[in-house]
Amino acid sequence: MADQLTGQIDTATDFMSDSNENLAIEKRLLEEVNQKPLLSKWGTFAKLSGPGWLQGAITLGGGSLAGSLYLGVIAGYELLWLQPLMMIFGVLMLSVIGYVTLSTGEKPFVAINKHINPVLGWGWLIAAMLANLVWAMPQFSLGTAAIQQNFGIFDGAGGDYWCALFLFIVGSIVVWSYDSGSKGIKIFEIILKVMVAIVVLSFFGVIVVMAKDLDWGAVFSGFIPNFSLLSEPASRFAAIIAESSNQEYWKEVILNSQRDRMVTAAATAVGINMTFLLPYSMLRKGWGKEHRGLATFDLSIGLFLPFFLATTCVVIASASQFHGKYDEGLLDASKATTLTKKLEGAYNKNITAFISNNGKVTEPNKVDRELAAMLVSRDSFQLAGSLENLTGNKNITQAIFGVGVLGMAISTIIILMLINGFVTTEMLGAEIGGIKHKIGSILPGVTGALGFLFLWSDADAKFWLAVPTSVFGMVLLPIAYITFSLMINSKSLMGEAIPKGNKRIVLNIAMLVALIAATIGAGWSIWSKVQWNGIIAVGIFIALAVVVHFTKSKNA
Repeated sequence: MADQLTGQIDTATDFMSDSNENLAIEKRLLEEVNQKPLLSKWGTFAKLSGPGWLQGAITLGGGSLAGSLYLGVIAGYELLWLQPLMMIFGVLMLSVIGYVTLSTGEKPFVAINKHINPVLGWGWLIAAMLANLVWAMPQFSLGTAAIQQNFGIFDGAGGDYWCALFLFIVGSIVVWSYDSGSKGIKIFEIILKVMVAIVVLSFFGVIVVMAKDLDWGAVFSGFIPNFSLLSEPASRFAAIIAESSNQEYWKEVILNSQRDRMVTAAATAVGINMTFLLPYSMLRKGWGKEHRGLATFDLSIGLFLPFFLATTCVVIASASQFHGKYDEGLLDASKATTLTKKLEGAYNKNITAFISNNGKVTEPNKVDRELAAMLVSRDSFQLAGSLENLTGNKNITQAIFGVGVLGMAISTIIILMLINGFVTTEMLGAEIGGIKHKIGSILPGVTGALGFLFLWSDADAKFWLAVPTSVFGMVLLPIAYITFSLMINSKSLMGEAIPKGNKRIVLNIAMLVALIAATIGAGWSIWSKVQWNGIIAVGIFIALAVVVHFTKSKNA
């Protein structure tokens, strides 16, 4: 029987539909492989995986790229441990909501409203939708930059419009294939797996080229957690700061930057909209209780592994090229290059801040100016440019990075569109695959393209769009984690599937650690952006949830 089922695996993976026949094959196959050796089990799981790769596709976006680049700039290899650790916490919480969904078969939005609190359910849904509509804009910006800068295409008049149209069409076609049914889902998942693989391989290729010049001892030691970076600058900056004219100022600037990256990573390893995607993509495939082991494996290889490899490669590349280094053209105009021009604004801002803090009496010395130049943010174009001497070919380095960055942008746009389709169906009580679902899926493509063309370049418009969205999402993330913890411990929801004994104790301790990390990160980020306004907003939301809870209990 086992051999027969194994021979049928291609049929199961080719259709992956909601049909009873194919699901029955999957379920029997999963029952059989649970009795097989680990490697055989993993091989089958890999063929049946899917939703985890959707998570990987949205995680590997502009935020991950920018965050990884600056982690390398500010701390070298010393924060290599940070993003993987925080992603482990994120995978844990996603596994929890996945376990709840697969055990109960209920849609999480409905389950939260029924068993926990409708304020939390609707807050979760609205935050996810806002994230989809707003964060599509920087992805269009990222994709356009890759097309124009790394590939040198559509960089003339009207180029932005052509790039936006291209990204919108590609995203819409791929998402439409997902919405078309069972075969479309499989095609969609294959496309996403290929795109994630391209992103990972692109950045891995960079490290292969750099391998002989890297200090691998320092690289490996960077995976050892070092929380002293919350109170001390990265070691390479210590000697440099000692030669500056104001040691305390530069120490504080670097520390604040390090702390911002550390706590933000704690809050944003998993975005609020990612928590919405996973359960609904599982239900869309018809997964049930039998798929719980597969779901955990799926998140590991589809989300954690690509994220770990891609972000690690970017941090290593950035650290080797930028940490404790600066563009000489910023201090000596005769050495300026085309890359220098893109850094001048950030450099001048750093110098102005230094002078403003110290007064005009104290002019920055040479080391002060070097520090100001070292701390400017870089993007993928600068990183690709800095690596040209390693390959000896500008086109090669720009193409490698261009492929990776464009893959990041397109895959994230696609997933934002996909999530919004699920959000729309839940909000309107519509059917998945219907016209309302399709319209909801297209909306992030529309807002992303139009927002990028007419709003995202405007600082004020960008502020009023990005800040409320990020604050609301960060407020909801630890609250969502609390909600998932309540769900998996709810007897009325979980029934006999509720974790028991030591497993329950260990799981709750792990969720508590993840919750604390997310809460600290979210609190820091909210305070740094909106201060007391953010605290008041959190208080109002929690108060509303409490009122609804007691009202619901009274009427029950």
